[in-house]
Amino acid sequence: MTFRFAPTRRTTIGERELVPMVALAMSLHAFAIDAMLPALDEMARDLGAVHGNERQLVVSLYLIGSGLGCLLPGAFADRFGRRPLLIFALAAYAVLSLVLALIDDFTVMVVLRGLQGVVCAGLTVVPSAIVRDRYAGDRMARLLSLIAAVFIIVPVIAPSIGQFVMLFAGWRTIFDLSALLAACMTVWVWTRLPESLDPAHRQKVDVPVVVRNMLASLSRRESIGYVLGAPLLMGAIFGYINSAQQLIGEHFGVGTMFPLVFGAMASTMALTNIVNSRIVERFGARRVSHAGAIVFIAVSLAQVWAAYFRSDSLAWFMPLLALNLGLLGFLGANFSSIALQPFADIAGAASSMHAFVRLFGASLVGMVIGQSYDGTARPFAFALLACSVSALLLVLFSEKGQLFRRLIPPGGERVC
Repeated sequence: MTFRFAPTRRTTIGERELVPMVALAMSLHAFAIDAMLPALDEMARDLGAVHGNERQLVVSLYLIGSGLGCLLPGAFADRFGRRPLLIFALAAYAVLSLVLALIDDFTVMVVLRGLQGVVCAGLTVVPSAIVRDRYAGDRMARLLSLIAAVFIIVPVIAPSIGQFVMLFAGWRTIFDLSALLAACMTVWVWTRLPESLDPAHRQKVDVPVVVRNMLASLSRRESIGYVLGAPLLMGAIFGYINSAQQLIGEHFGVGTMFPLVFGAMASTMALTNIVNSRIVERFGARRVSHAGAIVFIAVSLAQVWAAYFRSDSLAWFMPLLALNLGLLGFLGANFSSIALQPFADIAGAASSMHAFVRLFGASLVGMVIGQSYDGTARPFAFALLACSVSALLLVLFSEKGQLFRRLIPPGGERVC
């Protein structure tokens, strides 16, 4: 018996439905991380974790698994289409969430979390390929910013949802809720999302073709600096997420107010992504992201100063971190758009490889930063500065030392 993903009756989908659909599908990754943050302490105790920083592995192993898993779905999405791969990732997310709700051993928990990250990596790769199938240049950057703005709503509210669930039930119920959300998304995608892959762009699934396409996506100088710069910036923020419960909840002593503080700072990313979506077509993704990277470095310098001279002051830490997080709204979507721009014919493979480099690299950087937590904000502050300076140097390499350019291809239409 042969099973096929039947096509939807719709042959097109508008931006008003596409943006929230792919954003909410992607945001399940964020929910799997941020909803767990208030529960990490209790989860670690129940499952027998001994050392304080071990609780971070529930988050960092999922992130690492997501990064590794990004190598796989792009090639299959280029062969079989975007829609079946996205449905598979959603279904796998739901099933593994139900399994994780039953685990009684910490080692098994973190291993399965890593596995969940691997098999659900399509939630990261496929949406970007869907957008690249339909849009290009600054318009693609605008759509990615709108998607990011919707996506970021979840990290803002997820810790509060996790905290609310913990008031009435145990941490296992958070996994049950994750499964329910994924099941609802599966139904929505199945019934409403048409296939976006151009039949002329279908690729064979064999090792030489897959390897060639993936390596090709790293071969262009104008792209590679953005591909490698993104995981450094994201990695610094992942380091914050890994240690947020300890840093904010314990070092700065906010206690049960942690979800509100975490959400308030993360909300700046949603606001700046909306702003970016309004300005990027006017000024260009390169100009906006280059300015954002320079300001990010300046704010990181202030963060280092505050870590030494205002080390116990949440009133200094919060505004500076909110600025760092907000500036990512001018960096993430624009970096991704610029990096993916040259690869229309292998968008799935390119999105897969870029997502792998971005997520796996950021996860490793974030884990190192998180595990270096020493009871102060100093390791995190230095990481912000080092990562942002390195990212700007990589961008300078791609731009041959000249920032704030706006490319105009032979056809005359402005691109990024």
